[in-house]
Amino acid sequence: MTYAARIGAFALAAAALTGCATNNNPGDPLEGFNRAMFSFNDTVDKVALKPAAQAYDAVVPNPVQAGVGNFFGNIGDLWSSINQLLQGRVEQGVSTFMRVAINTTFGLGGVLDVATEARLPREKSDFGQTLGKWGVGSGPYVVLPFFGPSTIRDTAGLPVDLYGDLWTYKRPVRWRNVGSVIRVVDRRAQLLDASTLLEDAALDKYDFVRDAYLQRRQSQINGGNSGSEQKEEAIKP
Repeated sequence: MTYAARIGAFALAAAALTGCATNNNPGDPLEGFNRAMFSFNDTVDKVALKPAAQAYDAVVPNPVQAGVGNFFGNIGDLWSSINQLLQGRVEQGVSTFMRVAINTTFGLGGVLDVATEARLPREKSDFGQTLGKWGVGSGPYVVLPFFGPSTIRDTAGLPVDLYGDLWTYKRPVRWRNVGSVIRVVDRRAQLLDASTLLEDAALDKYDFVRDAYLQRRQSQINGGNSGSEQKEEAIKP
């Protein structure tokens, strides 16, 4: 079974759990399971991911970090463009596609974010958002191991997002794996300050992350853009 297929199977299993899970919050029927997964992800972050990100941030110069983020952001922009077109947001889809074309051509393969300077800002879109635009209900909130906050709908769309990521097809595989690790660590390094603020501010971090994620997803589906990429990723423990 492929990794994407396992994620799809997890979505079905989580949906099945909805009927048997019990808690005091009818808006979060999987809360017991979710809190356990949230705690697991938080532990993985504290033990492995955050220290790696801190070391990366201390060693790698800021211009290099910016180039790494721009490169992988440019790869993700193409899938965002396709989803925006599928959502009927033609103007935004074309604008995002132009970002890819400009950054790939004039930005050294995406290492330089020339498009933002040309007033073509990045707006991420994924297939879960597309399903929401098509009228698919979100289903219960669910926390995925390693991936973090999601819903049943977004989890069902995750395998499509994985297949839509161009880096998935990078060969040889060893370079793809190395790049994937760098991508994750670089993204976590960008959020060191934001995650620290979250830890200091939230009385119940689980509740804060859940409410922020659900509000942001609904805003995206309604056509809004609720904040910067840092705010977007900071809610993922």
